[in-house]
Amino acid sequence: MADGTKIEWTDATVNAINGCSVVSPGCTNCYAMRLAGTRLKNHPSRVGLTTDSKAGPVWNGAVRLNEEQLLQPLRWTKPRQIFWNAHGDMFHPSVPDEWIDRCFAVMALTPHHIHQVLTKRADRMRQYLTVRKAAAPIMVPVGDGTLEQHPFNNELKVPSNIWLGVSVEDHERALLRIPDLLATPAAVRWLSCEPLLGPIYLTDVADGGSTVLAPECWGDCDCSSLFGYDPGCRRNGGDGTLVRKIDWVVVGGESGRGARAMDPEWARTLRNDCHDAGVPFFFKQRGAYVPCGQMVADGSLWTNGSNSSLLTTKGFAGRYLDGVHHDGMPA
Repeated sequence: MADGTKIEWTDATVNAINGCSVVSPGCTNCYAMRLAGTRLKNHPSRVGLTTDSKAGPVWNGAVRLNEEQLLQPLRWTKPRQIFWNAHGDMFHPSVPDEWIDRCFAVMALTPHHIHQVLTKRADRMRQYLTVRKAAAPIMVPVGDGTLEQHPFNNELKVPSNIWLGVSVEDHERALLRIPDLLATPAAVRWLSCEPLLGPIYLTDVADGGSTVLAPECWGDCDCSSLFGYDPGCRRNGGDGTLVRKIDWVVVGGESGRGARAMDPEWARTLRNDCHDAGVPFFFKQRGAYVPCGQMVADGSLWTNGSNSSLLTTKGFAGRYLDGVHHDGMPA
């Protein structure tokens, strides 16, 4: 765990579940995978989670629960924004439901924190938070005691201090994962578009006939075919104010060895869509490439008199987008 982190949009990380497997192009240069197979290769929390290959260490699908890190938020009295499982995926197929129960129990027991959950397995997150959560109360052990209840109430409402998100690196992954996120009960739903490897058109991932950033029900669509009826759906007796929407978008370019370049237009499209819909937009980093004429971390413009990009470090490239730091966060 880390009380304090270099991730710009959070305060701390809790790696209760470590280990994963490659599922899409965004996983190719995963920093956690590389770290687990190099510097942390023999650490008890990481040993055996990767397999060596010609391209470097690769997640092998093994997962591990770290009890000490799991319980850490219970000992933090100062409110924090906590990013869960940056070195694994809570909803990986190898992770037992009982481990997920325990993670969410800790979140529910610490309402003074904001808990940020991110997954590439949006389908399993939806299933867990609808099917399993609707079952009978679950005995959830935490530390030396036992909770005799599931961390959520019977109305399938996730506590407002838990933000549920999916990682989408291009439009194909957006179309695949966002519908499941929209069908998942959550007070805050968010997207991590990092590493951004292609354009994402949120206006093409429709809910009720409009963008998922600012949905409005017109009453003449079949939204149930994708997401199930929204509580505000006019065809379902609602007033047309839809609650299933994306509440926050984080965007970042790839950095590190083998980084792939992000076209600034991809980030601008998402920024503009968020601006038009009044949705908070956070530009985390430019990544390893600086296009000619763009502002770098120290506020200066980088140019070499051509249209080529500079391959550099994320620290030099910075996080300006068209000369502005975008630090939008949900209220």
